[in-house]
Amino acid sequence: MGAKVIEYVEASQIYATNYIRNSKAIAVLWAIFTICYSIIVIVSFVTPDWIGDLESETGGRIGLWKICERNEMSDVCIGKLEDILEMPSMSFQIATIFAGIAVATSLLTILCLVLMIFLKSTTVFHLCGWMQILSAISMIVACVSFPFGWNSDEFRKICSPEANRFEVGLCSIRWAYALAIIACIDGCILATLAFILATRHIRLQPDPTYSRNIGTVNNAYITDVHSIAGSRKSLNLKPVLLVTPPHIQTADDSISQFSSRNGTNHRFHNPMHHHHHHHQQFQL
Repeated sequence: MGAKVIEYVEASQIYATNYIRNSKAIAVLWAIFTICYSIIVIVSFVTPDWIGDLESETGGRIGLWKICERNEMSDVCIGKLEDILEMPSMSFQIATIFAGIAVATSLLTILCLVLMIFLKSTTVFHLCGWMQILSAISMIVACVSFPFGWNSDEFRKICSPEANRFEVGLCSIRWAYALAIIACIDGCILATLAFILATRHIRLQPDPTYSRNIGTVNNAYITDVHSIAGSRKSLNLKPVLLVTPPHIQTADDSISQFSSRNGTNHRFHNPMHHHHHHHQQFQL
């Protein structure tokens, strides 16, 4: 039974050690993908390639806050981030604001990784998880609100008058819009992984100590012999040896022998005899 318990404890120690090693590896991968997520969000935010028409002569490209029209030489892009209130559609304004929030929170998540030097890893993972949820939700709002502005005049100028909400007309969805959708999924996955790393943190247990009770005596089965001599490990008593001293004949013994021979009984009190009676046994 003892061997099975020891094997179980050792197996649990090995499992905990392997789990922590795997958790550290997963945490490193999470940090790497968090940096990649920030890069994806930033690229999709600044690139005017969400919707575009590259085949027609009057085509162009449309981003969150920038519109690029094609001319004879190259594309001419108009729109600045500081002129967000002058955008042609309210939907584009909302999409730009929430995409900017997603960029800001993703960068703050990277900065929070430095806090692992000063704070507990569980606290940092919780903080990063909430920020990644906020970033993912903001990116989802940006991706959903962007198609509501496809009925604006500037959009129809590039993608034909047939364009409407959720209808791109002659244009097509470009790679930046697809990258933004991937960023939404990536942010949700990273936030979930951050909470898992924060809540399923395991500490290594101390090494088990094994005690051996060989040579001890159960107190419920102590006999007279054990009560006198005792067990050296359980009772912590020194063994006792009782020895009767050699018989020394005194005057009282001679009188008692003489009395027994004559059939008489002499009753008197001898203090030396009383003192000798109490010292018949002594300890070695």
